[in-house]
Amino acid sequence: IEAAESEKGKAYGTPYYIAPEQIRGAMDIDGRADIYGLGATFYHMVTGRVPFMADDSAGIMKKHLRERLIPPDHINTSLSAGLSEVIEIMMAKDKKDRYKDAKELLIDLEALQRGEQPIQARKRFDVSMLEQLEEGENLETANTEYVEEMLNKYKTLAIILGAVSGISVLIIILMIAMR
Repeated sequence: IEAAESEKGKAYGTPYYIAPEQIRGAMDIDGRADIYGLGATFYHMVTGRVPFMADDSAGIMKKHLRERLIPPDHINTSLSAGLSEVIEIMMAKDKKDRYKDAKELLIDLEALQRGEQPIQARKRFDVSMLEQLEEGENLETANTEYVEEMLNKYKTLAIILGAVSGISVLIIILMIAMR
């Protein structure tokens, strides 16, 4: 934030629409910063509010850097999931996760205009989970099962690591005692 505030005479843009890399004072700013700002503008247009609010510019910029974006379709429920995905990609914190250029963004905007799903956005979202769903199973159930599976896997790993740590401590104590 100091980088964005400390250089007088440089136009960084309105804090409500500034890209994270601009706030950090990055030297390799490219068109993806503009895509972020445009995404913030779209967000404001479709939700009626700016993406991040705070009492001052510094607070707003901190939120651009750290706070998770509320998906626009969670605020405006009449918004299509496709448009929400496009805006979320435009406003990704890491520029590598955004559209690489305006052409890529335009492909998705034109698809939405035709009533189709955004092609580039779909490439970025992991649809493998949806493809693995069994008939009658919903995403929430599948996610719950996945989380439970991962917890069980990590619980076993934690028990094994705990046992190894305990044995290691016991060996160290025995070595010290035998001196």
